[in-house]
Amino acid sequence: MTKAEKVDFTIKTLKEIYPSIPVPLDHKDPYTLLIAVLMSAQSTDVRVNQITPLLFERADNPYDMVKLSVEEIRDIIRPVGLSPMKSKGIHGLSEILIEKYDGVVPQEIELLEEFPAVGHKTASVVVSQAFGIPAFPVDTHIHRLMYRWGFTNGKNVVQTEKDAKRLFPKEIWNDLHLQIIWYGREYSPARGWNLDNDIITKTIGRKTVIDGYYKAKKTR
Repeated sequence: MTKAEKVDFTIKTLKEIYPSIPVPLDHKDPYTLLIAVLMSAQSTDVRVNQITPLLFERADNPYDMVKLSVEEIRDIIRPVGLSPMKSKGIHGLSEILIEKYDGVVPQEIELLEEFPAVGHKTASVVVSQAFGIPAFPVDTHIHRLMYRWGFTNGKNVVQTEKDAKRLFPKEIWNDLHLQIIWYGREYSPARGWNLDNDIITKTIGRKTVIDGYYKAKKTR
């Protein structure tokens, strides 16, 4: 298969498996999404979805959030991990939203990246899922699968994002990045990977990855 054929096969297969795509983090508006995505760093979406209702019950907008102290926020979100940094970030970005943006989350990645505890990936998720602006946030699943499928050299997420944006049509980025995440979780995980269930990697995967899988299987 040519690279273009592999890309087409990937898009078609993901569309068949995920005709409708659930958004992993529960939220009701751009602000609650921003907070949820910030909290998801080095945590699981399941854990975040358990904790955000407790936080949003107290404060689901920047004006209520700044009434809480950093310590109060930290106590609520402690189970998601990295709570000292995340609680400062949540309080700090809420202050900035009120001071600079009248409490409204901006739609530009560059502006979002200026907020405390908000990196490029978080900003990309917010613009794509809250505002429908094309972006290609790269998480560990996308980084792993793009390498397994031979679409990137896998050196770093910056390169992986560039390669994804070059290979896939812009109008499907927002759906596609979510489809790849769900596929990575369900069919092509880092641990407990069963290649027989992973139709995309099995069909178009990087030869060294597939060879390595069977080699490791023999030694088990």
